[in-house]
Amino acid sequence: MSAAGLELVALAHFLAHKNSAAALADCKKCAEVLRSTSCLIVRDPRVNEQENATFLDMMERYYNQPVELKMKDVHPEISYQLGATPAFVEEPRDHLTEINQLSPDNSAHVPKGADPKWRYFWRIGERPNDTKYPELNAPPVIPSNFPEWSSVMDKWGTLMLQSINTVGEMLAVGLGLPSNTFTDLLNKGPHLLAPTGSDVGQFHEIGQIFAGFHYDLNFLTIHGKSRFPGLYIWLRDGTRVLVKVPDGCLLIQAGKQIEWLTGGDITAGFHEVVVTPETVAALEKAKAEGRPLWRVSSTLFSHVNSDKILEPLAHYKTEQSLQKYPKTLAGDQVNEELKMIKLNTN
Repeated sequence: MSAAGLELVALAHFLAHKNSAAALADCKKCAEVLRSTSCLIVRDPRVNEQENATFLDMMERYYNQPVELKMKDVHPEISYQLGATPAFVEEPRDHLTEINQLSPDNSAHVPKGADPKWRYFWRIGERPNDTKYPELNAPPVIPSNFPEWSSVMDKWGTLMLQSINTVGEMLAVGLGLPSNTFTDLLNKGPHLLAPTGSDVGQFHEIGQIFAGFHYDLNFLTIHGKSRFPGLYIWLRDGTRVLVKVPDGCLLIQAGKQIEWLTGGDITAGFHEVVVTPETVAALEKAKAEGRPLWRVSSTLFSHVNSDKILEPLAHYKTEQSLQKYPKTLAGDQVNEELKMIKLNTN
């Protein structure tokens, strides 16, 4: 088990020799862990912690700007799918039923309206030349006064997407599917580097919600290490875990699209971000060091290509699974979810 109480999967064996006994064992472990917990921690030898630090430094400076400067990067006409999303826009879906099913020891905070977090969406990877979903594949938004923006975002985002593709291959093998099953679906998907910015300097009461209890709508979500604790995740059995990502590692969570493709064998994991005593301790440390008082998440959402079909695959395709996860275009699934969280008002 890792320092966070979550299973750790190393990618080194698979990267060195995909058909080795050690690599195949890691593939099975990857599938078993995601099936039983909806999340895992990975160690990828290609990922440099310094790149995450450079990324966090830049994003802290970005979010620390005056609101009027950040508002220039806001584009509601494309459902906020590139550029900035201001605080108090994104609303968690109503998951009160799921929250009420949790035990008192594993309870979640009940969201009270829109989240007070900012977010920035930056596309990573190639986009299709022809798509039914131009708003999900729009050109990038580059903030002024950040000449290094594109290179820093692309470098860190590409490293994390690289890890996702490797985990996607390993997961397919572990589930008894051809190794390219998921990576083919992810090719030219609307992958988004999506750092959130939460103003801990302003909102720092214990229990303050930054991101209300929710699951992610995409394929797999990957996170680098944040400088402020506060991310709680729920394992499939309802156990709540305060995440502590070890140095040099990445956290991966299952999203709705992988649930769809596996007919519910792997389920999208619930999580929230709130102020904890550990968050307040990190705030005091940041104050003492003269750093910006913003909690930045180092997050990338990987997506199935918008024009590809979502449906249970291979042995997961049954009459029962197709009723719950009917054949649908990935772009339609994303747009429906965006309407639910008040980002798509078209």
